[in-house]
Amino acid sequence: MYDAPIFLQPVFQERIWGGRKLKTLFDYNIPNDLTGEAWVISAHENGPCTIVNGPLAGKTLLNAWEDAPELFNKAVDNHEAYPLLVKILDAANDLSVQVHPNDDYAQRVEGVPYGKTECWYVLQAEEGAEIVFGHHALSNDQFEELAKTGQWDKLLRRVPAKAGDFIYVPSGTIHAIGKGIVILETQQSSDITYRVYDYDRTDDQGQTRELHLASSIEVTTAPHVEPSFSQSETTIEGLKIKQLVKEHYFTVYHWTLSGSVTLERDCDFVQISVVDGEATLTVNETTYSIKKGEHFIIPATVDSYSLSGQASFIVSHT
Repeated sequence: MYDAPIFLQPVFQERIWGGRKLKTLFDYNIPNDLTGEAWVISAHENGPCTIVNGPLAGKTLLNAWEDAPELFNKAVDNHEAYPLLVKILDAANDLSVQVHPNDDYAQRVEGVPYGKTECWYVLQAEEGAEIVFGHHALSNDQFEELAKTGQWDKLLRRVPAKAGDFIYVPSGTIHAIGKGIVILETQQSSDITYRVYDYDRTDDQGQTRELHLASSIEVTTAPHVEPSFSQSETTIEGLKIKQLVKEHYFTVYHWTLSGSVTLERDCDFVQISVVDGEATLTVNETTYSIKKGEHFIIPATVDSYSLSGQASFIVSHT
């Protein structure tokens, strides 16, 4: 039986809006100065993370999902894709204004298993930073009119952002991460993005990026609906647990560790990202040193685990 945590190597993605903060904040060995994304817990075919410890070292999380279903408490004949994807994004410049489809649209039109509902935890934000979240159109027809005539200031809803903010982004929500923001994103395992507006910018070849206005109009919720969700806090031994969101696709927490705690796994598997500090993780009498920028999974074959130290985490499960 596999009785250890699964540590993962991030996969880096170059983006026109990326920068160097994944290096300066997390000491990642980024490939270039336009590194926008680190896919830190991913079994998606466009960027599966490599496992770095134990008997599965060298295999990807996608391999493990397909070949070792007992790690995730899934049936051998379950052909669904790994459900979640965790990223860290460095928005050195504004991301495109975009929207994602729901499961039904993604399956019917794109032929993929999941749409994309996501959420963001803001790790760092420069003073005055903003996100685009929602729009001011009262109907799909008005949304289409304002978008097609480029009335972006009238259409888009802008919201200030600061470190520690949490934003829940259901499918169908117009959104964009603004310049100067670093976030940890927990999302459905989907890579479908429909760009609505990209500031007319060009790449190093002088080419603009493709827009998907027709698809965006089809999937955008209009009028904008402010998502409703509840949060709660509890403390177990030396661990303060804040539930950020609990909804159909995922439950996400912010954990603050100051001391020691022993936890029982109460779901199929747990995804854990260390976003600040250092700690030790003990599983089946084996201790692992963990620090900011590391990411691991507590699999279904591990019943309990202990943490000790001073650290913060973003934690998720289905």
